[in-house]
Amino acid sequence: MADPTRARKIADQIKVIVASTIERRLKDPRLGFVTVTDVRVTGDLQHATIFYTVYGDDKDLIGTGKALESAKGFIRSEVGKGLTIRLTPSLEFIADAVPEAAARLDGLLAQAAADDARVADLAENAEHAGDADPYKKSESADDE
Repeated sequence: MADPTRARKIADQIKVIVASTIERRLKDPRLGFVTVTDVRVTGDLQHATIFYTVYGDDKDLIGTGKALESAKGFIRSEVGKGLTIRLTPSLEFIADAVPEAAARLDGLLAQAAADDARVADLAENAEHAGDADPYKKSESADDE
């Protein structure tokens, strides 16, 4: 089991190597505008999961996924050349779901802000349903 700090450093190195390889060395026409968002390495440094996002629609995402899968061996060999460890980790590419989740949360927050504004508008012109002083007072309390 590797030190977690070392695993994080290896993951950062893999992120840089993969991003530069995709940008400079891959010439696949299916490859869209890709951003490597995160890399996670297992504790034994044998497997790396690479998260990526693609600018565009679902068609671009699917095409980029296929291009990365077909170039996985080449990218792994570039990672092996760039790392200073004995064994090169196997690579797995996963499309990152964070942008979609963030967009959904932004929509929900906008809806909540609109609802709050509507409630504040209603409260501004609202009047009490009963008397101004809703507490009952006994007659003896008034006499004293």
